[in-house]
Amino acid sequence: MVNMEDFVIRLQEVMDYYGESASSFAEKIGVQRSSISHILSSRNKPSLDFVLKILSAYPEVDLYWLFNGKGEFPSTGKFKETKKETDLFSVAEKQQPKTSNEKEIERIVIFYSDGSFKNFQN
Repeated sequence: MVNMEDFVIRLQEVMDYYGESASSFAEKIGVQRSSISHILSSRNKPSLDFVLKILSAYPEVDLYWLFNGKGEFPSTGKFKETKKETDLFSVAEKQQPKTSNEKEIERIVIFYSDGSFKNFQN
């Protein structure tokens, strides 16, 4: 179970690292400012959607670090993966021509047995 007090401290650390106020952070991840305020005051717990929005907007934030403080922030390994993520989609797009009624892949998430994951977005 996630310790909310520690989660709030790590969330504040992320905001401080990027020099974001609660308002600018909320805008960057696409949530209402009140959501940030309620989480920082421990009134509400973060939803999975909230956490995924943080990870999407700030790829340097490691999920395990954010949840339980294990790992490091900023994560050093994710910057190198970004080019691979882009390459994955560009190769797939070049291999298959799109038709007007064909669905497009928006996101692929790979979960590993140690609980970590990689998020690939188109």
